Amino acid sequence: MPATVNLHSKFRRRLKRLRRKYPAVTQEVNKLVTELENDQRPGVKLSGFGFDVYKVCLPNPSARRGKSGGFRVVYYAQFADLVHLVTIYAKSEESDVSVHAVQGVLAEIEAID
Repeated sequence: MPATVNLHSKFRRRLKRLRRKYPAVTQEVNKLVTELENDQRPGVKLSGFGFDVYKVCLPNPSARRGKSGGFRVVYYAQFADLVHLVTIYAKSEESDVSVHAVQGVLAEIEAID
């Protein structure tokens, strides 16, 4: 059963900002969305959230770097057929994402449902 992938408003804002500097980010995110729609769950499951939250590394072809210098996407697999993209950041600009920021977005998602 194909999954629906929602892009949270904060994810969209960060993606828009990154797209100005790294035009290929959209292509990499589209590849990830396709994987998620096909019921794949790439990345590493993050502990401490009480939810199925994953962090996946994407390459950054705009900067000619592999995954280590690429992008990080945090997503939440709310149900088997519903995935939310929570945040995205460039590893070269931020070393890690704040747990508090991710929890805030997860609280917003849960409040809607």
